[in-house]
Amino acid sequence: MPWPPQFLDELLARTDLVDLVSESVRLTKKGNSYWGCCPFHSEKTPSFHVVPDRQIYKCFGCGKGGGAINFVMELENLSFRDAVAVLAKRAGMPMPESGGSPGGRERRERLLTINKQAARAFHKWLYQPQGAHGLDYLRRRGLSQGTLTRFGLGFAPDSWDALIRELGEQGYEKRDLLDAGLAVSNKDGRIYDRFRNRVMFPIIDVRGDVIGFGGRVMDDSTPKYLNSPDTPVYNKSRNIFALNVAKKSKAGRVILTEGYMDTIALHQAGFDSAVASLGTALTPEHAQLLSRYFPQAIIAYDGDGAGVSAAQRAIPLLEKAGLKVRVLRIQGAKDPDEFIKTYGREAFARLLDQSENQVDYRLDQLRQKFDLNDDAQKVAFLQEAARLLSTLPSPVEREIYGGHAAQTAGITPEAMAQEVKKAFQQRVRKEAKKKERQDLTPAMQLQPKQRGLRYENIRSARAEEGVIRLLLLDSGLYRDMQGLEEKEFSSPLLGRAYGLLMQRAREGHSTHLASLAGDFTGEEMDHLAYVAGQPQSIANSRQSLADYISVIRTEAIKRGAADDRELLLAAQKKNLEKKAYMEEKP
Repeated sequence: MPWPPQFLDELLARTDLVDLVSESVRLTKKGNSYWGCCPFHSEKTPSFHVVPDRQIYKCFGCGKGGGAINFVMELENLSFRDAVAVLAKRAGMPMPESGGSPGGRERRERLLTINKQAARAFHKWLYQPQGAHGLDYLRRRGLSQGTLTRFGLGFAPDSWDALIRELGEQGYEKRDLLDAGLAVSNKDGRIYDRFRNRVMFPIIDVRGDVIGFGGRVMDDSTPKYLNSPDTPVYNKSRNIFALNVAKKSKAGRVILTEGYMDTIALHQAGFDSAVASLGTALTPEHAQLLSRYFPQAIIAYDGDGAGVSAAQRAIPLLEKAGLKVRVLRIQGAKDPDEFIKTYGREAFARLLDQSENQVDYRLDQLRQKFDLNDDAQKVAFLQEAARLLSTLPSPVEREIYGGHAAQTAGITPEAMAQEVKKAFQQRVRKEAKKKERQDLTPAMQLQPKQRGLRYENIRSARAEEGVIRLLLLDSGLYRDMQGLEEKEFSSPLLGRAYGLLMQRAREGHSTHLASLAGDFTGEEMDHLAYVAGQPQSIANSRQSLADYISVIRTEAIKRGAADDRELLLAAQKKNLEKKAYMEEKP
């Protein structure tokens, strides 16, 4: 066992899965369970299912499933040990001294501590002579002292080893700074500070830990903005700047900006739901992360070509993650920061309220690609618009926005409706053919989705699943197993799960699926969660168990007989080959 069973039992008893999941997913109660949009993949229709009495979750879209520990592992991209540590901290439980290798967790904690100390050093230097021009820059940008403190802004001196020396005095080695992405090594092996002569923006995750940095250069050096590399605690595609603050907003909508300064300026002006992606275009992971905290997103990118392109890429990602998307059109200024400085907070608030529906925005951007005075280009525009509108799920939406496109091109709404209908039907047929190709035979539909977990004997495996479910529901049934052994199982995965559950039951420990998180891979837990989530009556549990065991043993005997027949046939073949050889000898 990776951890003392008693510790895991208490930890899971203190961790209510519904409460845990609700911190990241908006759940709705339906009957005896809860449903929401999956945090692990993009979807608009909820397929993520939490079953309180079994303390398991299962997504019927992407297949992810498990218990509380698995949820934290998947959500935060953590190891088993680190996920246990997060839950223990949440439950107010001290970590036991024994159990598992501490290396991974200790390394993570060390990197977070280094980042925290680096952030303190950068903030200190901002107010010292070497940081004077950085402080002057931030004040010229209109940032108040309170804002500087709130976001922990700092300055990296124009030195090759200022941070190395500063943290070295605290006991950290150059190797530690390399691991944290705070130092770099050249081809000659020389190690020096990554950030030099830059205003520093600490990147803080939703748990409040400093995980990385962004730095804006103070001279003509490139790149203008330099970000921390990916480390064991930082991934730019899975973290968002200022989300640690924005998640507490009551605005009900997130404002997406292109950079640190826009985001900070918006917060200073009172728009506390502003965030920015980290040195990269918005990713599906970003969109999914935002959907955990907000139902609506307003894209407030710059109005230049790059900003428009970025908005076009972001819209479908946000939509797929389940957010309602609007787009801000900034006129008279190049970005939100400049707009607020020029026109004031109230004007920007009105601009937010007047933000454009993403469909109208995309139609307008599409229109700008064509000359509508040319009939051929007008037709091309309408066909492109029809394909865009065919992706809308609602016929009402398709009709309304089709009318907008028709008005733009100067044709009748009826003609446009026909074109949209044609594009929609083509898309439906294409998707139907794709689904048809993906459809499996009835026998294959009974197989696990994960190819590596395929059942060799479906009849036996279904009975084995039943045994697992009953043990999960009632650990006391371990006394009624009629001597059933792990080796009698046709599925190695189910056999191993059975063996571990029996061991826990015999020792008087809980048999929640969550307790097995450290013994199986994510893929294996996904399937076990599926097994656990299937309907199972416990009204006649002992009779059901006996029936399952009977099937398992009958199929085991058949497999044994088949193996014996194969051995016999192999022996007979060998004898015949030997006899033929002897007859051919002179």
